[in-house]
Amino acid sequence: MLIDLHTHSRISDGTQAPGELVRAAAAAGVDVLGLTDHDITAGWDEAAEAAQAAGIALVRGIEISTRYHGSGVHLLAYLPDPANPTLVGELQRILEGRDERVPAMLARLRELGIAGATEAALAEVTVNAGATGRPHVADLLVRLRVVTDRDQAFEEYLSQGRPAYVDRYAADLVRMIGVVTAAGGVPVVAHPWGRGSADVLDEAAFAVLAEAGLFGIEVDHLDHDADQRAQLREIAERLGLAVTGASDHHGTGKVDHHLGVETTAPDQLERILARAAELGSPTGMVGGA
Repeated sequence: MLIDLHTHSRISDGTQAPGELVRAAAAAGVDVLGLTDHDITAGWDEAAEAAQAAGIALVRGIEISTRYHGSGVHLLAYLPDPANPTLVGELQRILEGRDERVPAMLARLRELGIAGATEAALAEVTVNAGATGRPHVADLLVRLRVVTDRDQAFEEYLSQGRPAYVDRYAADLVRMIGVVTAAGGVPVVAHPWGRGSADVLDEAAFAVLAEAGLFGIEVDHLDHDADQRAQLREIAERLGLAVTGASDHHGTGKVDHHLGVETTAPDQLERILARAAELGSPTGMVGGA
């Protein structure tokens, strides 16, 4: 069974519509797909309908922007109640932070001499996106032929410390773990050592997060090398945390992150589903052959 629990549609920063993403997953032989757009659930219904038609299972989720000891950490929330008021309020605040910083980034790019970095031009690359962000600005820079791909855009302009970087609101990680759990969701830290967070997310930190309700660690991810995976797996085992793996697929927005390139073991998916049921999640897994 091929289980890929972390992917993105163009509702956030992927390049495929939710239904298109599901159909691509089915064509790639994926049996269970997790849709985890950034800070938003707007793609769930379309993806669920497509999953039913395609005969694959869908795990609905969110990748939530959080911060821990000053570092950005992405938290995967599986099967939460999308109508939970506290969760809705936090996601709305995060999305507002995204929307507010985009004009500021575009202004900085124009100050750098990139005259085509306007909101009107950006709108052409964010069609149907509900959660705008730096990847969309990167796509605009590609369209303007300032850079060749997203990676170059981040390296030269958009990463922290680069000339067009603008900070934004991100929720407190410990608090968000509690919010997700209270909404019936299962919290798993995404690619913890792949984005410069290894210094803050050591074993002691994971122990604190586990005490707060963290359920798992995304270990098998292309951003982790073999040694990091082995260490994270050992930490998860010592703390009793689930271990997941996923492609972090973004369509053409990320090189080599093909659907199913990294996967989650069936027994770990069963742990997630059982925990969601224990928490009273109203969401549930959709579809399947």
